[in-house]
Amino acid sequence: MQKLVSTALRTIGGVSPRLGGRLAFELWRRPLARAAVRPSEAAVHAAARVEVVDGVTTYTWGDGRRPVLLVHGWRSRASRYAGFVTRLLELGYSPVSYDAPAHGDSGGDVVSILGHQRIIRALEERHGPFEAVIAHSLGVPFALYAVREGVAAQRLVMISGVANFGYLTDAFCAELGLGPKINRVLRRTIERRYFDGDDQIWTRFSVRPGKAELLVVHNDEDDVVDPAQARLLLRSYGDHAHFLPTTGLGHRRILSDPAVIAEAVAFVQDADLRADVRADDSDVAEGLDLSA
Repeated sequence: MQKLVSTALRTIGGVSPRLGGRLAFELWRRPLARAAVRPSEAAVHAAARVEVVDGVTTYTWGDGRRPVLLVHGWRSRASRYAGFVTRLLELGYSPVSYDAPAHGDSGGDVVSILGHQRIIRALEERHGPFEAVIAHSLGVPFALYAVREGVAAQRLVMISGVANFGYLTDAFCAELGLGPKINRVLRRTIERRYFDGDDQIWTRFSVRPGKAELLVVHNDEDDVVDPAQARLLLRSYGDHAHFLPTTGLGHRRILSDPAVIAEAVAFVQDADLRADVRADDSDVAEGLDLSA
């Protein structure tokens, strides 16, 4: 099917790059299929408290204390974080997640990064501030932009993530063998349809330096998001960035790998341990006689 679509788009684009780019946009913006809850995720999924707000299905677990936000990627859903939810609950955190519009159990149409920002902000107002944000794949730029725009989080765990916003069209066109002319039309169509014609979105929504502690997790066999995107994330956050390389997991299995889950949640927990140390130090300081 992909080969057939690729051939058709290349043929149309050769005659009319404008039409080819518009047809590419229609394909680019559609998930095509909704991810179902896997048997291994069913118990965790069923245990969530579910609310539907403005067509978006949200999920919460735990007692509400120490909330951690989980943001899924393209053609995915919140239940993919079942392993993370289990481990976070064991350590006293309260996971919070949502099915993106047109994904999982959420209705509506696909929304842009600005739509995700509004959803994440609403979840913060309802359940936050967050101890940490964990995101996967396309959820990474969504999460990082929301944090940049004011959503609070002590720690960030970004898994198999996109750092350069333009990668979303470049990788799509490369996969289908579409040339630069169709890519340019696709970008202009995205600018017009989602961002009022703003041609600066490719810089605006790409990763920028941040001050939160960031753990980047990527796999050397990721066939969806180039591992080079991890280097961009690490370079952008500099001394605040930490890297967990993995091998043999690809793009999707990395999210359910027990070792990845353990390391990622340990990174989140480290912020709490350091906060406890600072609190203990403060208590000791209050008890000291500083007049001597």
